Amino acid sequence: MAFPTNSVANPRAVISGPKYRFTILTDFLIRYEWASDGCFEDRASTFAINRHFPTPQFRVVDNDGNLEIIADNFHLCYDKQRFSPAGLNVHFNFKYTNWGAPWQYGLDEELNLGGTARTLDLCDGRCDMGKGVISKAGYAALDDSTSMLFDGDFVAGRKPGDRIDGYLFCYGHDYKAAMKAFYSVSGKQPILPRYALGNWWSRYYAYHQDGYVQLMDEFRARDIPMSVAVVDMDWHLVSDPSVPHAGWTGYTWDKKLFPNPKQFRRDLHERHLKITLNDHPHNGIHSHEDAYKEMAKALGHDTGEKRPIIFDPSNPKFMKAYFEILHRNLENTACDFWWIDWQQGPYSKVPGLDPLWLLNHFHYLDHGRDGNTTPLIFSRYAGPGSQRYPVGFSGDTVVTWDSLAFQPEFTATASNVGYGWWSHDIGGHIFGGRDDELVTRWVQLGVFSPIFRLHSSDSKWNSKEPWMYRSEYKKVMSSFMRLRHRLVPFLYTCNVVGSIENEPLVQPMYWMFPDSDQAYVFPNQYIFGSKLLIAPIVDPRDKTTNLGAVKAWLPPGPRFVDIFTGQLYDADREITFYRRLEEYPVLSRGGTIIPMDASPAPGNGCLNVEAFEFLVVIGNDAEAIVLEDFEDDAPNSTAGQGQRKFAVHFNQADGKLTAESIDRPSKFRFVSLTSIPDNLKIYCDGIDRTKEVKVSVEEGCQAPGLVIECSFSKIGHCITIELGPNPQLSVMNPMRRLEPLIMDYQCEFEIKDKLWKVVADHMKRVNAMIGTLLSLGYDDSIVGPVFEQLLADSRLCSPFAKRT
Repeated sequence: MAFPTNSVANPRAVISGPKYRFTILTDFLIRYEWASDGCFEDRASTFAINRHFPTPQFRVVDNDGNLEIIADNFHLCYDKQRFSPAGLNVHFNFKYTNWGAPWQYGLDEELNLGGTARTLDLCDGRCDMGKGVISKAGYAALDDSTSMLFDGDFVAGRKPGDRIDGYLFCYGHDYKAAMKAFYSVSGKQPILPRYALGNWWSRYYAYHQDGYVQLMDEFRARDIPMSVAVVDMDWHLVSDPSVPHAGWTGYTWDKKLFPNPKQFRRDLHERHLKITLNDHPHNGIHSHEDAYKEMAKALGHDTGEKRPIIFDPSNPKFMKAYFEILHRNLENTACDFWWIDWQQGPYSKVPGLDPLWLLNHFHYLDHGRDGNTTPLIFSRYAGPGSQRYPVGFSGDTVVTWDSLAFQPEFTATASNVGYGWWSHDIGGHIFGGRDDELVTRWVQLGVFSPIFRLHSSDSKWNSKEPWMYRSEYKKVMSSFMRLRHRLVPFLYTCNVVGSIENEPLVQPMYWMFPDSDQAYVFPNQYIFGSKLLIAPIVDPRDKTTNLGAVKAWLPPGPRFVDIFTGQLYDADREITFYRRLEEYPVLSRGGTIIPMDASPAPGNGCLNVEAFEFLVVIGNDAEAIVLEDFEDDAPNSTAGQGQRKFAVHFNQADGKLTAESIDRPSKFRFVSLTSIPDNLKIYCDGIDRTKEVKVSVEEGCQAPGLVIECSFSKIGHCITIELGPNPQLSVMNPMRRLEPLIMDYQCEFEIKDKLWKVVADHMKRVNAMIGTLLSLGYDDSIVGPVFEQLLADSRLCSPFAKRT
């Protein structure tokens, strides 16, 4: 299968000797090679598929025993011997190195900010995340010495011998530039099909096909949308007497469970669901399999003794039959894309050929073979370059708070090696115990993760249907799963734009604020879709206040608004957020527009929405675009081709919002704007339609806000909303939130009375109130939520503040 590469560097960028070669790829990226036999590698590797760039400016000083390469941003010194810390080093012309120290080949980079791991199997808490290509030191090296190579239409191992092949990224603290260089060499993250961004159902369980369809109908009956139906290994024969092995590998439908798999496909496709089947290919094809004889004929395999056909990914002929016979027959029956569950390590018959890499690469190419289907696979991470083959399966995590606590950092840090589409087992998979709150907080994290996939073991006690949990938790889990689908217009646009502009959906805080110490101190906090700050709650609620808590950092710049509570927060500070179970700390800057599905209960499949809701946070100029594919529910729709584009702009000085080319009804929710402007005007294509539009101020279960509902649906029209010059977010009265919070405290009435008296008596003197609260001597868990509300917005202390 053809795979385009451009791996031969511009000759003018190359400096070489008998056993060494340096390639100056960019002003900040150097490839360094050592080969004891003088034979260097120009074929593409799993990491590097493009090395041909415009030649940067540099000069070379070549003496008998020393080589220097001097450019504007670095100075490389080399002793022409086998690479060593003393013999190969690079000095930099920027200030971010560790006390001005150079990079020295082979020394451990202690300030490296990490990458990701092949799997989280059996992980209960932290794991080693390896190295990424960014570092607080300002430089980071990536060793590519042992990776596979692309050789024609197939792959090959590297030549034997003493060889070093590495890349030095020297971008200072311009982390985003380092990642753009990474993607330019290694390949971009491709665009995902829209359906991948919705809710996935997955469980290791022997479903009957009718029961699976009934389960999907149960979700629909409860207004919980789904988009992907994952079928774990029990779709094929597992424990049948005809299976001569442990049963993990299989390619024959279990007719007791799936008597009519084509009907199963029709049933799920009618419900706008895509199907992925689990494949453990390591045991090969045994004689009981339906495809055994056809595979044997294609491979010239003798069937006389019914010997199994060994899984051999290093054999091009086997791989051709593997796809064109074994998998194609199953795809034509009931499989939209594959879950490749390889767990057997990086070894094959050919040294250096990693079966996981082979499977990921060729499965992805095969899925997109017709040029019309947006390819997708579901598999484990195989190393740098894996970003080209989304989506990642992170493995079987343990059901504990420690597992939950590590996943936000793990997901964000993976962006340091370009890997932006992790899918985790939401709620955990194995061990642990029943904890409804844990699963609920995990679901909330999942909504603000790259991929949302519920998963669990076959234990009857560990399934993730929301209605199997206590009422309080069921309600929240269901609500957040609806929210995930409501966010699809935002998520899909981020997906397309992120692929083009090299922006992973989830990014560590230090990508945006590399020179702020706090950005490194809060690794669990991250930026989501470039517009939202997420501070995950990963600890149980306090038993007295019934509130979950998380300490967070709000970086400098415009103030923030919590989109769940409507509370405003001053920027450039550390703060502890306290949240009820139904709330989650998701903050946006003043000057943000988030496109959403207006339906409170979207349908299955992530289809283009029937009406938009735009979440608008005023305070600064803002812009949002919405991208959609035409006929996104067509069988062979291709992401990124034939797209509609809508744009919404907000001008703070004029207080004017303009929505261009909107072709369906739209709702505009101005968060934390709690009154209707006196001179509010709404125009459609220049005609005043103010009197025809529904305008209200809504509170209740959502953040308070001004809501303007425009039912216009003329194709290509332009909506203009005028709020008046320089509108400001409302100052929230802390008593609005504090009263229900304190009401819910499970403590003595006397404590509540004292708290409330202090708040009520001192509302006009916030500083005095804080001192009085401290003097009560109560635990932080009790007074902390009060402090949060009092100190959130400094305007509250102003005697001229109008509180709502």
